[in-house]
Amino acid sequence: MSLIKIFEVTKTYKAGDGVVDALKNVNLEIAEGEFLALMGPSGSGKSTLLSILGGLNPPTSGKLIIDDIDVYALASERLADFRHEYVGFVFQQYQLIPYLTALENVMLPLAITSRPGREQRTMAQNVLDKVGLGTKSLRLPNQLSGGEQNRVAIARSIVNQPSIIFADEPTGSLDTKTARELLELFQALNRDGLTIIMVTHNKENLEWVSRTVYICDGIIVPTPEEA
Repeated sequence: MSLIKIFEVTKTYKAGDGVVDALKNVNLEIAEGEFLALMGPSGSGKSTLLSILGGLNPPTSGKLIIDDIDVYALASERLADFRHEYVGFVFQQYQLIPYLTALENVMLPLAITSRPGREQRTMAQNVLDKVGLGTKSLRLPNQLSGGEQNRVAIARSIVNQPSIIFADEPTGSLDTKTARELLELFQALNRDGLTIIMVTHNKENLEWVSRTVYICDGIIVPTPEEA
């Protein structure tokens, strides 16, 4: 069953006196429960596609349908609610607040909910336990390793119990061992039912995913095996 569908998506940016097509009439379906990699060279359009899929960047033309919802037809307030309900984001730069503890960073997405503070803390502690940081919940980001900070970012992305995780080069700044641990965590979350879409340029990451989509010059191209 397709959870995500994009139809004829084009994204155009102004560049001086001209325009650049970051994406050109892209069509793609992603099944519920997939662990999908978006792969391509720098400037290929993969991060643009990820931001469109995540409801952050409206296409110039085309449609994004998630769970039968026409995402970019939503009013701006409803779109924000949709993102909060459906998606979590993990970025290469973890974007943790340096003066908040790991627990407080994970609680941030819950701040706009009506849940009582005690429930928010319990939910945040539970996901920190899930990512293996339950005993370090009161540490500040600078008291954690890079891999641990990444796990805090992942915990923050799943605390709202979203259906989809979007990860943009999450292993880009990690050493090989830490990257492997992160991908093992993603794989475990995927087994629990999360749909995960990950941008990567590292071919070694592809052994962890269920499908790879290759992008070049703004279009989806055949996999090396199909070419």
